[in-house]
Amino acid sequence: MSDEPAASSVRRIAFVASKTDEAQVALKQLRERYAEAPLDQADVIVALGGDGFMLRTLHRHLALNKPVYGMKLGTVGFLMNQFHPDGVIERLARAQPTTLKPLVMEAVGESGTTATSLAFNEVSLLRQTKQAAHIGVSLNGVVKIEELMCDGILVATSAGSTAYNLSAHGPILPLGADVLAMTPISPFRPRRWRGAILRAGTVVKFEILDPYKRPVSATADSNEVRDVVEVTVRESRDTTVTLMFDPEHNLEDRILNEQFAY
Repeated sequence: MSDEPAASSVRRIAFVASKTDEAQVALKQLRERYAEAPLDQADVIVALGGDGFMLRTLHRHLALNKPVYGMKLGTVGFLMNQFHPDGVIERLARAQPTTLKPLVMEAVGESGTTATSLAFNEVSLLRQTKQAAHIGVSLNGVVKIEELMCDGILVATSAGSTAYNLSAHGPILPLGADVLAMTPISPFRPRRWRGAILRAGTVVKFEILDPYKRPVSATADSNEVRDVVEVTVRESRDTTVTLMFDPEHNLEDRILNEQFAY
């Protein structure tokens, strides 16, 4: 054991880690160095892995309503802090909270059943076959695009705007701007449409125009629903999550800096 004070004397910490060898080694190291509390009794969850594992942690432990402090031990770590085994208690004491509101996806399948999922990064619709998807787009009940021919389309949060949205040439959104990004994926018609920035309270509705000939799937983060006929996306009104970041490497600055990356 180190000379540092037990975690329970400062904050009750629960550690979770991805299944990679690197993350499991780090987990063992931290558990040997710091006292640990059960997840339901912890003040903070320390997640070891990459962004994918962070998203799974947020979904898996959402009901606990605990802040999550991530440390990067994966290929992508935009939502994570740097991993250092030393000074974890002090870093947690200095960490700054960032509150995120997820998207709510309601996807209606061919059978008429509705699946509801949350997305902290984005909701994406993708064609399931070689044929382009034909999708109608409405905002707050008003049709904006009668027929979008594309590989897909997505709606991203500010935190998720630097992920799939950026790869699809969508805009990077400042944290706290109360806007969402709607970005087409390989649009064919209307060819010049490059997407839109929406108010966070906008209710987005996608209608699959030829679902049997041109099937489409809908995915909220990693939760996929196949063969959808209609998808509604809106910002959650009553669900939030809190991520913790080192002051010198906070999420707001990271998103800002991404706009100047080249």
